Amino acid sequence: MNPLQTPGPAGKTSDTASGSPQTAQPEILQVHPAPGYAGNVSPELAFQWWHAGQAVLIDVRTDAEREWVGFVPGAVALAWKQWPGMAVNPAFDQNLQAAVPAGMKALMLCRSGVRSVAAARRAAELGMEAYNILEGFEGDPDAQAHRGMLGGWRRRGLPWKQN
Repeated sequence: MNPLQTPGPAGKTSDTASGSPQTAQPEILQVHPAPGYAGNVSPELAFQWWHAGQAVLIDVRTDAEREWVGFVPGAVALAWKQWPGMAVNPAFDQNLQAAVPAGMKALMLCRSGVRSVAAARRAAELGMEAYNILEGFEGDPDAQAHRGMLGGWRRRGLPWKQN
């Protein structure tokens, strides 16, 4: 959904700038409501907002994950939990507030879209318009419990690099 649109009845949206009805955007471009934060978005919508300068992309995975699995160039690297032990990063709040200017959306990305929910909730508690990126960087596990084949930022062909 275009950031200037609001959900309407029967699959229609209303352009909040003009009030005129429009046909619904594809599912991948819609915000899905979520408790405790602004919502869940597809990797494609997150990229669209980020690329347009409407949002800051926050990669909440550990340094090791970004180093070994891959990273999104230009994303803010800010671990929600730290390895080893996976304790919540005590500097998360301060660093997040420094990374996201007032009025910008915060897009949270983790491996599979779980830690990013907790990070989005925390960002919302700090007063930010925060979103979880569905599927995360690697997507859901397949039948063999392997990630990277079913969805995710990387599988959807969005920008990423690997060291």
